[in-house]
Amino acid sequence: MSLHLFDSASRELREFHPLHEGKVGIYICGLTTQGAPHIGHVRFAVAFDILRRWLVRGHGYDVTLVRNVTDIDDKILRKSAEADREWWAWSYEHERATSEALDLLGVLPATYEPRATGHITEMVTLMDTLVEKGHAYRAADDSGDVYFDVRSFPEYGSLTHQSIDDMEAAEDADPRGKRDPRDFALWKGWKTGEPLTASWPTPYGTGRPGWHLECSAMARKYLGDTFDIHGGGVDLRFPHHENEQAQSHAAGLGFARYWMHNAWVTVQGEKMSKSLGNSLVVTEIARTTRPLALRYYLGAAHYRSTIEFHPGSLAEAEAAVERIEGFLRRVVDSDQVADVLAEAATVDLPEAFVTAMDDDLGVSGALAAVHDTVRAGNTALDDGDKALARTLALQVVAMTDVLGVNPLDPHWSAAPSGGGADPTQAALEALVEAQLEQRAAARASRDFTTADAIRDLLTRAGVSVEDSPSGARWSLARRSD
Repeated sequence: MSLHLFDSASRELREFHPLHEGKVGIYICGLTTQGAPHIGHVRFAVAFDILRRWLVRGHGYDVTLVRNVTDIDDKILRKSAEADREWWAWSYEHERATSEALDLLGVLPATYEPRATGHITEMVTLMDTLVEKGHAYRAADDSGDVYFDVRSFPEYGSLTHQSIDDMEAAEDADPRGKRDPRDFALWKGWKTGEPLTASWPTPYGTGRPGWHLECSAMARKYLGDTFDIHGGGVDLRFPHHENEQAQSHAAGLGFARYWMHNAWVTVQGEKMSKSLGNSLVVTEIARTTRPLALRYYLGAAHYRSTIEFHPGSLAEAEAAVERIEGFLRRVVDSDQVADVLAEAATVDLPEAFVTAMDDDLGVSGALAAVHDTVRAGNTALDDGDKALARTLALQVVAMTDVLGVNPLDPHWSAAPSGGGADPTQAALEALVEAQLEQRAAARASRDFTTADAIRDLLTRAGVSVEDSPSGARWSLARRSD
């Protein structure tokens, strides 16, 4: 089966063919740097990281992924003013927090991560083209605002399949200078009370870019007039992505050939947001939950399915990760990790996994293949078939690497682990293994009183021990609170 992706524009599953053979260009809308990122914010990054990894590992494509930074907008100016901070300092602080959160979750660095404020020249060039073609105009009130004329472009609304007359007025600028209330701002003239540092001189007047113009200009610079995939959260489809497509097509650009949108993380049925008071900041969650388990949780549902967060969500993800780790721990010694990683990079992936991933990134089926292989591997070990167990372990490593949850990836050993760091985990493993060796020696000498005492000690410490024909294996017991 070839790769099929759901195209939000056509609302159908489409076979994927890149614009240029062997290469894929992806643009995804990054975060606006107005505050610390919560798990609802970063789900998009995990979803498109899985897409990227599958394009590379599953199909051998050379992927260029652009993830922008919206480092200037109304919210940043408002929140920085409320905090009595320079807007650029406020923005940079939260840009760094976002980068740290994505790295914590094992999201691969973008090929390019452009800031909006660094691409004013490209934005003015695009705006010039739109004005020359009659699709944009200066505001009549001499405010310095420049608007896109939605009625000048018959295709407006085609991405989200809406009629202009059914749309609400745009809220991104003062409506007094507009020809139509639905026209959206390409450029926002400087207004009294705004910091002068948040404006740039242009032929249209001193001001700053509109949100939609930023992404069209940056996508064009790094990926060309036409590129393969544009992605982002489903809440960006309108007005942001609709406006991006309209202004780019109106300027004569091919723009995105496929559109992909991920769904929300919700709490009690509502979109996660600070206004609801239910934000779960990534760095705060990482104090009590391993980043590997959090990454597993965010990537375990299909990207177009809503994730409903509940208190037991992360515990379930941790238990799933522990099952994978437990099997790999039985097969792979610490001094073999590098060799296993290298070999797994070329191993054939199970057919069930490939089929699931080629069907619009079906991660549920892909994870089912992972856990089926884990069970088969544990059975092989119990039967004494170490060769088969190693083959299956290589497949598990390869599959989890595609999903970004490979426990053997050095990234996870360097990441904080529920408030502790890797040395803590290493110390725990050394202590438990030492206790299990003493227990094995006691059992061998038929000193079952001592063996049982050691097991009871480990149980009280939260370590679950399971005996098998190939020896004892252990895992951290699931907490019930």
